[in-house]
Amino acid sequence: MNENNETLSSGFTLMGLFTHDKGSGFFFGVICAIFFMAVIANGVMVFLINIDPHLHTPMYFLLSHLSLIDTLYISTIVPKMLVDYLVGQGTISFIACTAQCFLYMGFMGAEFFLLGLMAYDRYVAVCNPLHYPVLISQRVCCMILASSWFGGALDSFLLTPITMSLPFCASHQINHFFCAAPTMLRLACGDKTAYETVMYVCCVAMLLIPFSVVTASYTRILITVHQMTSAEGRKKAFATCSSHMAVVTLFYGAALYTYMLPQSYHTPIKDKLFSAFYTILTPLLNPLIYSLRNRDVMGALKRVVARG
Repeated sequence: MNENNETLSSGFTLMGLFTHDKGSGFFFGVICAIFFMAVIANGVMVFLINIDPHLHTPMYFLLSHLSLIDTLYISTIVPKMLVDYLVGQGTISFIACTAQCFLYMGFMGAEFFLLGLMAYDRYVAVCNPLHYPVLISQRVCCMILASSWFGGALDSFLLTPITMSLPFCASHQINHFFCAAPTMLRLACGDKTAYETVMYVCCVAMLLIPFSVVTASYTRILITVHQMTSAEGRKKAFATCSSHMAVVTLFYGAALYTYMLPQSYHTPIKDKLFSAFYTILTPLLNPLIYSLRNRDVMGALKRVVARG
């Protein structure tokens, strides 16, 4: 009890993504630029999808919410990290750390499930195009979004209390740049077997359920594409799915390392690098991949610029 009271009063210290040395100013500038570019790029995606009638389709409706999640996701972590670098200290209160952990788990979980369910949308578009308006109706899109947010919220409400209720009797220095659940677990003392088991099961479910949907959807898509006799049809099918597959590979790849590999394979440097990849880089890469590889989005951007 005394240890928990001490944690509540003193909080934690985030060690940050990089140290204050000669090259730290450059890395600070790069991350600052990535953050603002990510926020602007995702904001432009949401704006274009809402303002252009050509983009009022189920796929772009889901994509606009993916951009919204990315904006909220990166805003939960990066601003605090940048401020910590400027002020020269990374102190964070117990309540703020809990809130960051809660929001981070929620947004990350929502993105996991949304990316998985977006694969189903691509499956229907390629394998059952004639039934697409019925199978992916506005009602179904709303159910997909509700399921994604529910999955993210469930992760937050399950994992955050488990993580933050542990006795943090070791050093209160978090060797990370945000309050990540696996890192917080390593700070705790005592018997953590039950906590680690519950967290592992939750994380595996959070990853494997949407990943199974992605795998099943794209297996069917590949079979359908292979059976196509038209070269133009194959090209169109690959163009329809390639952007989503690129985003899924980037996001899930880094997350699988963080949450599914045994702790013996982890080091603080690797954890920071992989976390930076899916918390900082992915929110920037997502809108760039979907816009640069998508004629509809680029066309909408040109029409808006022409009207302006």
